[in-house]
Amino acid sequence: MSSQNPAAVLPATSLPSRRLSVAPMMDWTDRHCRMFHRQITRHTWLYTEMVTTGALVYGDVERHLRYDGAEHPVALQLGGSDPADLAKSAKLGEQWGYDEINLNCGCPSERVQKGAFGACLMGEPQLVADCVKAMRDAVSVDVTVKHRIGIDYNEEYGFVRDFVGTIADAGCRTFIVHARNAVLKGLSPKENREIPPLRYEVAYQLKREFPALEILINGGIRTDEEIALHLQHVDGVMLGREAYHNPWVMADWDRRFYGDLDAPVKTRLQVLEAMLPYIAEQLRLYGQHGLKLNSITRHMLGIMTGLPGARAFRQVLSDSKKLATGDPALLLEAAARMPAAA
Repeated sequence: MSSQNPAAVLPATSLPSRRLSVAPMMDWTDRHCRMFHRQITRHTWLYTEMVTTGALVYGDVERHLRYDGAEHPVALQLGGSDPADLAKSAKLGEQWGYDEINLNCGCPSERVQKGAFGACLMGEPQLVADCVKAMRDAVSVDVTVKHRIGIDYNEEYGFVRDFVGTIADAGCRTFIVHARNAVLKGLSPKENREIPPLRYEVAYQLKREFPALEILINGGIRTDEEIALHLQHVDGVMLGREAYHNPWVMADWDRRFYGDLDAPVKTRLQVLEAMLPYIAEQLRLYGQHGLKLNSITRHMLGIMTGLPGARAFRQVLSDSKKLATGDPALLLEAAARMPAAA
């Protein structure tokens, strides 16, 4: 179902827990990426790229919020710091059928800081509380917060404890904890994902101190074994770049972590085949507006990661001349380069 207006979007009637989720990632987790991920796992929560309040209050709402109904459960992540604008944007998200509205308090980029939101908001917990309250007053879906464990070089546990406590007092029950500090000056966003040390024990301590809250952990997590370890301490685990670059890591999540023994067991080839009707429909609807085949297939380059022939698969799927034809069957041509059925 291609969704072009709020009335076309139907929220999920029964939502799974946030036991597993794929992180919001700018320029990556767009609606095409999420639709692809949904072919691999049906219970994992999917998050949009961060959408600024300005883009919704003053921009093209349909362009930023349209998605496919098959993506549920899907959460809208907002970036902003004005309670009124966030309330308006959250309401739009609810009208479009998103299952959760998430406030970004973790992005360290200077561009975001200039807008006075992202990780720098951790230094203003009362403002964040006001924003959360305004959003909660405007919508009936969950309002959640994604944040770091500290800013700059302040590693005192009390800083993040007080931040979470203040926001919880405003009614927020779910916190997604990226278990690194955000260094606001001197490090790039990429360096902020690699240089500040991971301190998972801080998220664990938050769960012990706030047992009634839902605490999800994020940052540097790559394997099912690591997920299982974290789930002994917190309520949920969010993967980011590993899920994007190696999406087949999600293949057994429905069965292993959600206990859904009826979840379909697909091959990689079946996942690619399942995407063909969607791609054809999207190109039909939006090709005249500039949508190219590569806008969708670029998210699928990692599906053969770890298999013999994966490089040949990526080469075919990255061939500019072949992509220019706009033929979704290029996915099957690329898969045919694999030495055995995927």
